[in-house]
Amino acid sequence: MTLTRADFHEQNLASAQDEARRLFGQKKLLQGAWLNWVASQLYQLQPAPYASMVRRELTRLQETSEN
Repeated sequence: MTLTRADFHEQNLASAQDEARRLFGQKKLLQGAWLNWVASQLYQLQPAPYASMVRRELTRLQETSEN
């Protein structure tokens, strides 16, 4: 049985949110080096749809922290 996109999202959302929080948590520590570091971390995540989920969560965290 193949996972639908919705099934994949549902099964991996909590993990993607945790990973995004972990990555975002390093922002203050790494400061100016954070952007390159986080890009390299995202590049290593597999599969690609999971990496996209983490990226979206990171974007959401950044937008929330700016407001």
